[in-house]
Amino acid sequence: MIYQMELEEYLYGVTFECSSDKPKVVRSYLERNTYSSEEIERIVSQTKAEGKSLYYIDEELLKAISPDVIFTQDVCDVCQIDTSYVQRAVHKLEKQPLLVPLIPRNLEDVYQNAITIAKTLGKEEAAYHLLAQLKKRTDSIIDTLRKNNAPLCRVMVMEWLNPIYNCGHWIPYQIAQAGGVDMLSNPSGYSVITSWEKVLQYNPEVLVIAPCGFHVERSVQEIKTLTTRPRWNELSAVKTSSVYIADADLFTQPSTKLVDGIELLAGIFHPDIFQVPESLRNKYLSLNTTVRIER
Repeated sequence: MIYQMELEEYLYGVTFECSSDKPKVVRSYLERNTYSSEEIERIVSQTKAEGKSLYYIDEELLKAISPDVIFTQDVCDVCQIDTSYVQRAVHKLEKQPLLVPLIPRNLEDVYQNAITIAKTLGKEEAAYHLLAQLKKRTDSIIDTLRKNNAPLCRVMVMEWLNPIYNCGHWIPYQIAQAGGVDMLSNPSGYSVITSWEKVLQYNPEVLVIAPCGFHVERSVQEIKTLTTRPRWNELSAVKTSSVYIADADLFTQPSTKLVDGIELLAGIFHPDIFQVPESLRNKYLSLNTTVRIER
């Protein structure tokens, strides 16, 4: 968001997940590419049960930066370091920075975070400028759906493969703005383990697989944990070749990239009236494409 609002001159440190060339202040103990989905789930559950964190702060680097402001998140301690851990590290600093927690639960909260960030940096107008651009894009999708009387598409977005997790927080709102409905989702709440029997009973017309923290290539490595499940071929989405694998950063990270995710979903749900933007065509694959690649 800071980059999209052209406020990067104020940025001196980021987390390990940021593609910025700024110093990485937060690091992870868990190398996701080393473990399977099932192993990651086990490690995460054990770490939480022991009251430990999956992440750590480079305290020497934090001290050298000596920040005036630190933005933290309290949405998910599996995805990132939380505010309480940051507070313990900050307490050791000679200069005490302002801690600003960002706690989005839904799509509107994510947009509000942009205002919070810009306002904290004394650049509130930068947020309104960005949000106006985003609203123009989402309004265009909603207007097109209405003009075409597009029916709601029955979909499921999976946030994890093994075990299967439904989607939560802002993702159901993304789905709605793209012309779909996910009755297995948990709007504004956490994703939870969802039984395969529930998926079969729900029988989605479109299935989007976007495991948290994974890119398409990483998800492809484990797709057989899903396609070898009993009665897989009975799903409507499978029968109509409407199963897709997508980069999770369009859905699971609370940033303005979520609008890219809405545009991608609109193109997947309603290909007769939308095209997936060219800039996003490397962010997803159909299952048919994936199968051909594996062979």
